[in-house]
Amino acid sequence: MRKIMSVRPSRRGTVLSILGVITLGVALLSVLVSYRVLEPRFGAWAVPTVGALDALWCVFQATEILAGNNRRRARRVQIGGFALTAINAAIPTVHLIMSGPGGFDMAYVLTPVAIVATKGAWWMAMPSLGRKTSSETLQTIANKRQQVADQLEVMEAEAAHRIELLDVAKDLQMRVAEAETAYRKAVLEAQKRMTEELHETAEATAQTVQEKALPASVAAIVLPELGQWTPSAPALPIAPDRDATGTPAIGHDTSGTQVSAGADGEAARPAEHTVTLDELAAVAGVPVPEPGVPLSDEQMAVVLRHLRYSDDPPLSYRKARADYRGAGFVGSEERVRHVWGTVLMAEGGEEASEDAEDSEDEDADADA
Repeated sequence: MRKIMSVRPSRRGTVLSILGVITLGVALLSVLVSYRVLEPRFGAWAVPTVGALDALWCVFQATEILAGNNRRRARRVQIGGFALTAINAAIPTVHLIMSGPGGFDMAYVLTPVAIVATKGAWWMAMPSLGRKTSSETLQTIANKRQQVADQLEVMEAEAAHRIELLDVAKDLQMRVAEAETAYRKAVLEAQKRMTEELHETAEATAQTVQEKALPASVAAIVLPELGQWTPSAPALPIAPDRDATGTPAIGHDTSGTQVSAGADGEAARPAEHTVTLDELAAVAGVPVPEPGVPLSDEQMAVVLRHLRYSDDPPLSYRKARADYRGAGFVGSEERVRHVWGTVLMAEGGEEASEDAEDSEDEDADADA
């Protein structure tokens, strides 16, 4: 007795015990209800008939338990159990239908429902119970199940960690992409604004350069270099003019060596204040005249003006023409005479007319 009491029921035994108690209760209910239905017609034979039906129903259910998971063995008793379930449930159901509303009794309704529900419970629970095993085997199975459960839990945790990492990475990637897009848009906007401003400035500059071209004198200014610059006042070119003594008032000192005989027979001396040919060309706004190259009237006028005032007093037409040819400048005699007259007319005054007459006399003498 103590040994029986010390035996600890298994989970499978507990489930079977509960289902067995429920089955016995439903069988007793079926016996009572079926006896009330069959007793008026069968009399004393109703007792063994009802007892046999419910006893066989319980025996078939117990036999199905003994078959365990062997479906081939349990198939026949399952079929017999379903047949007895249908018979036991049909007895009160048919009686309830045949009695009509006047013979209604709740027992006739609950009994077939309980019989069918009990059989359904056995049918659903039996495959899950398995075979009867020892405690050692159950412990081994439990340990294995625990290992599997632990592994599954680890997998679930790793999957959850991976999902969380991917979610965070997705959010960060979207934030980085938005920041990069905003930065690129800002750079493009800055480039657009800079390009528009530079384009407007370039158009204005091009128009200014086209309308207000700088003379060559600006480009002729030499920029200072480190270690070679000395402070000096820039030269101020002015229009040629002579003072009362006949000396031309031109800016730079020169060391010219040309001499010319004056009209009064006095020896000519080099001019103390002359400007270079490049400076005169810059002031006139024309390219610097080059020897041996055809010159325009403006360039020829610059050369003749430079030669005229290279000595003091200024040279006559004949001397200036000779120096012009000697320097290698080209031009027809007619053009040289015409430009010389233009230079003299630009100077104005009686001296210009006198020089023109002298040039005509010299030409006449040369022709004679």
